[in-house]
Amino acid sequence: MSQQTQATQSLTLVQAVRDGLYTEMERDDSVVVMGEDVGENGGVFRATQGLIDEFGADRVIDTPLAESGIAGTAIGMAAYGMRPVAEFQFMGFIYPAFDQIVSHAARLRTRSNGRFNCPAVFRAPYGGGIHAPEHHSESTEALFAHHPGLKVAIPSTPYDTKGMLISAIRDPDPVVFLEPKLIYRAFREDVPEDDYTVPLGEAAVRREGADVSVFTWGAMTRPTLEAAEDLAEEGIDAEVVDLRTVSPLDEETIQESFRKTGRAVVVHEAPRSGGLAAEITTTIQEDVLLYQEAPINRVTGFDVPFPLYAIEEYYLPEAARIKDGIKETVEY
Repeated sequence: MSQQTQATQSLTLVQAVRDGLYTEMERDDSVVVMGEDVGENGGVFRATQGLIDEFGADRVIDTPLAESGIAGTAIGMAAYGMRPVAEFQFMGFIYPAFDQIVSHAARLRTRSNGRFNCPAVFRAPYGGGIHAPEHHSESTEALFAHHPGLKVAIPSTPYDTKGMLISAIRDPDPVVFLEPKLIYRAFREDVPEDDYTVPLGEAAVRREGADVSVFTWGAMTRPTLEAAEDLAEEGIDAEVVDLRTVSPLDEETIQESFRKTGRAVVVHEAPRSGGLAAEITTTIQEDVLLYQEAPINRVTGFDVPFPLYAIEEYYLPEAARIKDGIKETVEY
């Protein structure tokens, strides 16, 4: 059934997370939610609010404050036929679980020669802009994208959030699902009430353009679109591509866009060095170099720990800085 003919509801991004969880828990008894305060409290951002009343404490499991234990338990559940969705309260708290996720979840299918797989989802709010300390504001998706065996999904709209989360839960292998908390409640969008999927690994062209391709994801999609609309008044036609999944990258859409424009800018809030902009740039230069008309520009966070809130707006790429980066590339 198409999006146009389904009954819809107007949801924020965080409400779409809850709706996606509810939809899959109702459909599939093997889906469980687990994490710190996900039950009675409904999660730190209320993404799991009310689920314990619907499905009980056996399927909405409050865990100790032990991220490694949360991930390890989820991996064991997944290996034996369940579909756990493990929440980490902030991405900055996920590092104690990093070993479990990359050494075990990501490798289980290969290590067991296909005997076991790990259909687990590891959810975490990520990114800055909410006036929280540095461990609550990090954007380190490149750490997970580097590891084969993991998918890394980052939605930017409520519609995509529900559809991508359902795809992640149904995926036979582990998915790190990062939710840009800056836009958790920033806007609403019509979201189908029934279940539907948005495929992982497929980018979305949010704005067609002919002069320059701008690649981004997560919370940076909105200021990038704002910059593109402002530049249209100056005669610069920017194409905005929301990657949605940073592992695997949708290389076909990246290349197709670049063939059309010959110029590219990559926008992400993570630090510049070792960020995914470098991987995207290399993908372009390896495959479609002969279409290139200008150096590829990066508009990113800075190579410092995420700052305290007094200057976090300076750290985050905002529309004016993105606009300057696009103009520099087009005017080269």
